[in-house]
Amino acid sequence: MAAEEVNKLPPLPPYPQMIMSAIEALNEKNGSNKTSISKYIESKYGNLPAGHTTLLSHHLNRMKETGELVFWKNNYMKNDPNAPPRRGRGRPPKPKVPMSPGTVLAPARPRGRPPKDPNAPPKPVKPKVATGTGKPRGRPRKMARPSGGISGTTTTTATVKGTGRGRGRPPKVKPSSNEVSVEQ
Repeated sequence: MAAEEVNKLPPLPPYPQMIMSAIEALNEKNGSNKTSISKYIESKYGNLPAGHTTLLSHHLNRMKETGELVFWKNNYMKNDPNAPPRRGRGRPPKPKVPMSPGTVLAPARPRGRPPKDPNAPPKPVKPKVATGTGKPRGRPRKMARPSGGISGTTTTTATVKGTGRGRGRPPKVKPSSNEVSVEQ
């Protein structure tokens, strides 16, 4: 039994106490980040549990929520009650004007489109009315190109496709290699 008591390491203090002592010992101007706090705790207390990083994160978050620590620009620092509150990103909120005690606020209207009433009768379908111009809607169809010039003869789309250029870029023309031999 005496050997077991000698080999047993002293118990660790609670994590919040270790965190506060690390921040005090590091004494950085803008606070200490999580890695520097963790390294200090590891160097001072060698026998840490296996889930040290998870426990440290949990206690830092809890201390931040309770107000013991202030989290600013990825650093943790002790809460100073005399310090002015730090402002986050973006525009500060407008000051709220106090209302007289007799005023009653109307319930806030929800955002978005109101839901359809399931008991409402269906709306009658409106018949489609012609625009009156006589032209069909949309882009007009492509017509065949006249190729006769002044004479007025036209060709159909089938002949234009068969004899004209095809779609896309034409293939590159390779020069024929005719070797010329010179005899004297």
